[in-house]
Amino acid sequence: MPEKKRSAASSKINKLEIMPGVYWVEIKEAEVRILCACPEDSVKHLMRRGIIAPTEENGVLFETGPNVILLSDILVQNGKFSNLAEFPVLQMLYRQGMILPNHPNNTGIKPTLIGSRQQVDAQMRYIYQGNYGLTCEEDIIKTGISPELAKVMMQLKLKFAFGAIRPFEELLDVCIVEQEKEEIRNKVFIKRKQLNVYEIQYGDESVSVDLNLPANTTYNPPYRLGFHNIRREYFFAVLHAGEGDGWDIHRPCMSSILMFQGKIFLIDAGPNILHSLTALGISVNEIEGIFHTHAHDDHFAGLPTLVQSDYKLKYYATPLVRKAVFRKFSALTSIDEDQLYQYFEIHDLEFDVWNDIDGLEVQPIFSPHPVETSIFIFRTLWETGYQSYAHFADIIALDVLRKMVTDDPEQPGISLQFFEKVREKYLTPASIKKIDIGGGLIHGKTQDFHEDSSEKIMLSHTSLDLTEEQKMVGSGAPFGMIDVFIHSQQNYAMRQASQYIRAYFPNAPAHLISILLNNSVKTFNPETILLKTGEIHDDIFLLLTGTVEQIQPMLGVYNILTAGSLVGDISGLHEMPSIETYRALSFVQTLRIPKNLFSDFAKKSDVYSQIDDFQDTREYLLASPVFGSLSYPVLNRIVKSMKKVHYDTDYELPDQVRADISLVTGGEIELFIENTVIDTLTVGHCFGQEGVLYQKPNSIKMRTKHETDVFQIPGDVIQEIPGVLWKLSELYEKHDRMLGNFLPKGSSKPPNSENK
Repeated sequence: MPEKKRSAASSKINKLEIMPGVYWVEIKEAEVRILCACPEDSVKHLMRRGIIAPTEENGVLFETGPNVILLSDILVQNGKFSNLAEFPVLQMLYRQGMILPNHPNNTGIKPTLIGSRQQVDAQMRYIYQGNYGLTCEEDIIKTGISPELAKVMMQLKLKFAFGAIRPFEELLDVCIVEQEKEEIRNKVFIKRKQLNVYEIQYGDESVSVDLNLPANTTYNPPYRLGFHNIRREYFFAVLHAGEGDGWDIHRPCMSSILMFQGKIFLIDAGPNILHSLTALGISVNEIEGIFHTHAHDDHFAGLPTLVQSDYKLKYYATPLVRKAVFRKFSALTSIDEDQLYQYFEIHDLEFDVWNDIDGLEVQPIFSPHPVETSIFIFRTLWETGYQSYAHFADIIALDVLRKMVTDDPEQPGISLQFFEKVREKYLTPASIKKIDIGGGLIHGKTQDFHEDSSEKIMLSHTSLDLTEEQKMVGSGAPFGMIDVFIHSQQNYAMRQASQYIRAYFPNAPAHLISILLNNSVKTFNPETILLKTGEIHDDIFLLLTGTVEQIQPMLGVYNILTAGSLVGDISGLHEMPSIETYRALSFVQTLRIPKNLFSDFAKKSDVYSQIDDFQDTREYLLASPVFGSLSYPVLNRIVKSMKKVHYDTDYELPDQVRADISLVTGGEIELFIENTVIDTLTVGHCFGQEGVLYQKPNSIKMRTKHETDVFQIPGDVIQEIPGVLWKLSELYEKHDRMLGNFLPKGSSKPPNSENK
């Protein structure tokens, strides 16, 4: 049915674009309110637009909002999750009151998830894991917890769950949409028109929603953050990167960044973490590792951003927390838990002891919460004794915890001894302690810390303004504020520059590298152009901090360059105008290298030919959405491993498990199913991800349209680059969905195309 246009006053269907790829569709007459796609912080966007707003009925205060979620057919688009339904579902169940007894909004209608079977099932598993975490004592014991303590943890979990772990099928309705039109409820129908494009019909009206994200576009954050030029010259400091909660429309969720001996560590990875890092002038490639407290989305949703780096991020957590996090990540992505380890370098921490990480000591402490949670205390020794930072997210109010005390160990709850131990741990003094004051049934309260002897208490994890009473206990922290424990006398930026240069040119003599390093550091303000297309430039820049966008419209190139990338090396070396424009996205620190010094270095160190050879293949890599944003040392490693392969016209590639990734450098390859062409691969596109990721043959037939050239990159090289693996996984999912969408009616998928 063609979309019927009516005036806004007479239309029964109201459609509103929230941001690219996300829509609001409301049919008031049928009491159907649909959030179409639910990426990170989508609830906050609805709040900002006034779609979610406070209301009152029969003296009961609650919120308005959606009662249906339409899921994207594709989980990951342009590096970000399109479906994160945990917080929208929580908003429906609790803040709207759809599950609360005797609530005016509890009418028997349950929140509904709509979409493909694959995405609906994955979201149900992910929401279940996000709500409960590990749900049997055996799984807890496998993480190294004693059977006695595992029983205590399970009884505590049951108390949070009001006595029973309930399957989410009892709380949510589902509507599976594949190829036929389906009824949502009350004569509102939905049909998939093509991949990620849906038609919603009510009566004689219909609207279409396109949930596909355009290229080089991502989901917007709900708030704006100013730019900060953060110094790296701290021996030990904490950078405050978020004090809000999952409902705060003005600030990022509670998180901190530790700076220790020039290294940068995250504490948690909440929604829109890349936006926060860019505002702080920190690139993903600068992150040494992450300390993870727990798996709720306001501390978890940024993990996909962090795996899109050149190297495996160090992941610090107790085995208990890690197990719960990875199980949720696996449920969401349908990636086996064991395969997730290829994205991280795992460093397990032990509860209640000081774990030494190259001089930074950290003590995880178990915190009562619906899912497995640890709070952290960090410390390092200095001339006046230990300097310490305590990060307490998420904790529970002591009066709420006290009500869980029971004398019967077989009943849900805790012992008085367990309560006293938690209270004692919460009041451990620190130089600076940041606490969760979110309140309610699962978060902390300020008054529990009235007698805390810490030197400074900071209040966090709330969307409310601080009360006068709270202000008497603790401080606030504007985004980007730094507390310095120990100043440094070292120049960590130049130490990093030395590591980057040596990674580029490992065989270059030390005295020649010293010449390059003996240049000035130049800082560029956000939105400043470093080099412009068509201009000859005098300097080459090594990015030390921050992020830069690389733009070449004629080749369709748009990439984000991070710390460790060289800007202008090829054009400077050959005295040519730059063919790309480079523009700072944040405050950017660079090592400015005059091009005559760089040219002299290249010739004397015998790397001129290496750089020259790299130029021939760089453009193909830059044109690829999979490889374009990698740092140059990693690109060099890929280039050295490549081999070129030529295919004749109308050559059908064999169905076999590939051990490499192929990058198209010339010609075209058609993807087809039963003689129906479903996609065409051109220059910059890749294939072979099934073999590298899952050791499977191609699920879609492939045939060259013209004579075609490809570069083949060995799979073992790819396995060492998490960011490339993540993008290949995104490609695999898209092709898998296309496979199901384009099959003729009555056909079935080929035997080798089952879900991973």
